Amino acid sequence: MRLSSRVLQFIAIVAPLAFCQPASALDLIQSYREALANDSTFAAARYANLAGQERLPQARAFLLPNVGASLGRTHAESDSGPFSVTNNSTDLGLQLTQPLFNWSIWQGYEQSKLLVAISDAQLIQARQDLALRVSQAYFNVLAAQDDLVFIAAQKSAISEQLASAQRNFEIGTATITDTHEAQARYDLVIATELQAESALDLARSALQQVIGTSPGQLATLRSNVEVPAPQPARVDDWISQAVTQNLNVIQSQLNTEVAARSVEIAKAGHLPTVALTASLGRNVQGNAQTQSGVTLPRGTTTRTIGVQVLVPVFSGYATSSRISESVALREKALFDLESTRRNVSQLTRQAYLGVTSGLAQIQALKAAEVSSRSALDANKTGYEVGVRINIDVLNAQQQLFSTQRDLARARYDTLQNSLQLKSAIGVLSEADVEGINRLLVP
Repeated sequence: MRLSSRVLQFIAIVAPLAFCQPASALDLIQSYREALANDSTFAAARYANLAGQERLPQARAFLLPNVGASLGRTHAESDSGPFSVTNNSTDLGLQLTQPLFNWSIWQGYEQSKLLVAISDAQLIQARQDLALRVSQAYFNVLAAQDDLVFIAAQKSAISEQLASAQRNFEIGTATITDTHEAQARYDLVIATELQAESALDLARSALQQVIGTSPGQLATLRSNVEVPAPQPARVDDWISQAVTQNLNVIQSQLNTEVAARSVEIAKAGHLPTVALTASLGRNVQGNAQTQSGVTLPRGTTTRTIGVQVLVPVFSGYATSSRISESVALREKALFDLESTRRNVSQLTRQAYLGVTSGLAQIQALKAAEVSSRSALDANKTGYEVGVRINIDVLNAQQQLFSTQRDLARARYDTLQNSLQLKSAIGVLSEADVEGINRLLVP
């Protein structure tokens, strides 16, 4: 079939944009690295992790010696009969306390290790979430660009069909209905194009919000790219990994251990505490003068060391109440863990089916594209010989462009679901983003 001058002109304009990306085009892995440096949500997660790391040294401090120093200066005057005494006293002190047995402090120290581990898991989760947000925003831009390309091609084809209907009406081989139908389709595609331009602008703005810079030109997905199938091929294998490796599950498991430590801390309220205490004191009294002017300086040094045992006797049932509260929170954490596992299983199955059904959809749409193209050619030929009407050609054109649009979106959705599947089992990394990036035109 020969191409008209309008179609050739359209291809000359669109082809360089679709296939000849400049070397400076931003790709997916560059977008991800820009987001690592500029995304405010991930930056907040980094600082939250830095703050979380301080829980361990803070808890460890209670296990270490507590040393304090004191300095006091007093001035006293007294009258006793015929004598008047002025006394200046200086007190120097050094105190040391070393816990020997304190179950609450030790359990708090062990609990702090778990809290640090939770903070680390949250940072890894934030990094994986960032990869998903970047890829989704990136694919949304590509999909919006594809929509504009398909709409432009559709507009060009409808314009050609409108011109043909007008020519046929002028020479009397077609009715004015064909012209009106083509004009209506042309007006509709103009409105759709305006909407698509707005959608592209919003998609680019969303990507800029994540990466922190204007995205500019983007690398695009290669034509006829083959999306890899998930490995392993059984959904149960993915679910079994997810319920043990998913970061939300790991955090829930750690939270149950934190709750168990809280129970031990509460029980420590019934236990005695033992501490080593030591002190060194120096009292210096100077300028002690009698009425006759005689100075009587005196100094005393005191050294003490001992063991202090504190035994709780009665606290108004507060300790028992705290134990009951901690036990209830521990049970809640266990049920939260089970709920998280169930949710993760469902999300993993959903992501897996999103990949597998997406692959099947891609194959079906590729076949549909070939069929739609053949149907369009047949309807054009039928219209030329008078066995098809103009609306048949317009419908065939609409079907072809809709199929092409759906095929492009199916590829993007399948790639996004493949990243979501890796995130479900907690192993999504920059290498996976790099693997998707290799499918793009450099």
